[in-house]
Amino acid sequence: MILGIGNDLCDIRRIEKTLARFGERFTTRVFTEIERAKAERRSPEQRAATYAKRFAAKEACAKALGTGFANGVFLKDIGVVNLASGQPTFALTGGAARRLAEMVPAGQTAQLLLTMTDEPPLAEAVVVIQAIPAA
Repeated sequence: MILGIGNDLCDIRRIEKTLARFGERFTTRVFTEIERAKAERRSPEQRAATYAKRFAAKEACAKALGTGFANGVFLKDIGVVNLASGQPTFALTGGAARRLAEMVPAGQTAQLLLTMTDEPPLAEAVVVIQAIPAA
């Protein structure tokens, strides 16, 4: 059962300008340590796109949660991580984790599906939250 869907587009050039202006102040406020480490390993040409995709993923996830960035859900509560296979997914904490728990019916567990892409100057993310029977 689908509980929520969200998508978002982010202009990579906007992230480049924000990085140039605010640098670490921006990245530490918005991104988790894991997200920052991944972006900082990228080439200078790919760094902003990596951040932009993750920013779009956070926005899309907040939409799928049905809250946006309100009701205790903050940007850093939504962390993009990769499974061992490389597939991106989320590690939710704080208000985002609480909201997800509220959405899931009894006897079900949440599955968060994420896809991200970029085609400069845009980055995009699509999120689907579904409930599946608990194992």
